[in-house]
Amino acid sequence: MVMRLLCCLLLIAAAPLWAATQLQASVDKNPVLAGEFFVLTISADDSINSEQPDTSVLLKDFVVGPTSVSSRTNIINGEISKQTNWSVKLMTRKEGTYTIPAFTVAGVSSKPIELTVAKRSQTSEQNKEAFIKTSIKPTSLYVQEAGVYTVKLYLDNNKELLDGNLTTPEMENAELTPINKQSEDYELIDGKRYLVITREYLVQPQKSGVNTITAPVFNGRIRQNYRQMAVSAMGEDVDIEIKPIPENYSGAWLPSELVNLDEQWQPKDDTVEVGTPITRTITLTALGVTKEQLPDIDMPQVQGFRSYPDEKESNHLVRDGRVISQQTASYALLPQTPGTYTLPEIKLPWFNTKINRISYATIPARTLTVVPSTNPLTPTAPAIAEPQTASSNELSHTPTNVQTVTQVTTPMWLIVVAVVGYGLWLVTLVLYIKKRPQQSTPKALSKSVTSVSLNELKLFAKQNNSSAFYNALNLYAKQYTGKNVAAIEYLLASLKNTQLNDEIAKLRTKLYSSADEQVDLSLIVNLLSQATKHTQSTSNDTELKNLYD
Repeated sequence: MVMRLLCCLLLIAAAPLWAATQLQASVDKNPVLAGEFFVLTISADDSINSEQPDTSVLLKDFVVGPTSVSSRTNIINGEISKQTNWSVKLMTRKEGTYTIPAFTVAGVSSKPIELTVAKRSQTSEQNKEAFIKTSIKPTSLYVQEAGVYTVKLYLDNNKELLDGNLTTPEMENAELTPINKQSEDYELIDGKRYLVITREYLVQPQKSGVNTITAPVFNGRIRQNYRQMAVSAMGEDVDIEIKPIPENYSGAWLPSELVNLDEQWQPKDDTVEVGTPITRTITLTALGVTKEQLPDIDMPQVQGFRSYPDEKESNHLVRDGRVISQQTASYALLPQTPGTYTLPEIKLPWFNTKINRISYATIPARTLTVVPSTNPLTPTAPAIAEPQTASSNELSHTPTNVQTVTQVTTPMWLIVVAVVGYGLWLVTLVLYIKKRPQQSTPKALSKSVTSVSLNELKLFAKQNNSSAFYNALNLYAKQYTGKNVAAIEYLLASLKNTQLNDEIAKLRTKLYSSADEQVDLSLIVNLLSQATKHTQSTSNDTELKNLYD
């Protein structure tokens, strides 16, 4: 026993002195089908760790998988044998006769192998365990036009799929992008039920000419009655014509079978009041292009309106093998002055791939009528304007105001009576407040809150915080006008101060557009304070006049 072990150790110790004397190459299938994977095995009669066969020579004719290595040592009746195996998966898409060249490892070479690759029959494949169908819509494309390439893998539903791999289709000078997740369904063909796995790819060619979409290949294993079998399938390659961009086309290239422009208005009426916010939503829909290809819609500026861009959203989907893209953009319009305005036509050029010529998607011109605002404070304006107009007509040569004219033309006894009446009115008001304290509190509170808001406006103006200033201004306007919607517009309409309107318009431009507008927030506070005082003073004079009348 000791002698046998000693002999084995001596033989093992002497092993490194041996060298490989044979190198054999073999395949597990010959002939094979086009698109079918087979295994090439290269064996050496020795343990070799420092070298391996160079399989790069196979790339010219085959799809070459990774190489796996295994080695073993056998001792039988005192005889030792060693073996090193290199295995690699190969596949070719075209039928014919191929030669697997000789390989050299550790100074010994293998013999070449003649391999026969047979053509697949699509009709006979449909009676097998697996086959592939491919299609593309549309069947011809323009450069950058989007098509949909569909791959359907059919698997015999009576066999259990253990594992498998479906390769990705390929096309030169084009982008192929998977769309959504693969879907699974069942189909009956000649009374046989198949599991159908569907994958869709977005195809966008970048160069004109005839190109080929290389079909994917499936390889896997199935099991039936505890028996495992290898299965493979390959789809048909598709040739597709890619048309160039017409030379007479100018502008953003938009190849499509259908392009549509649509718009919606909120409110829908063609007659609006000054300061009423209008939302205009424009929807661009195109067939056969991606959302990235949709151009931006230019909104023309209209005199008398202020326009601010709002939300914008783009997306695309695949329906019935066609790509549908849509872009929705909203704009806020704010009418400034009364009048009749015509919003110009919007016209978008695109190339109609059905009739092969330039077409236009349009939104027709629209006429809007802007009327003066009907807020509750507006009716007081004519009452103020009448004495100003009359006095200015009478004293057109003097720069004095209405009050000066009133002092000259009003009799003294009338002023005395007015002062006495005003005093009585104040006494009555004080007595009324004392008797009804609950009803007088809201008015006092309202004035207090307004005063606080003006202080806040001054604070934000010192900080030059435009956003906070505008929010505080909106709160001030709500308190002043009692309106929760378009409160600033109601405030401006009641104060009738042109300079204040312009400054607030500058503030909105700075907040809602990319323009670098310079805004003096302190000037807005001063104008607002002066305008409110003037309005309150005018209102008191009007009340006094009404009391006297």
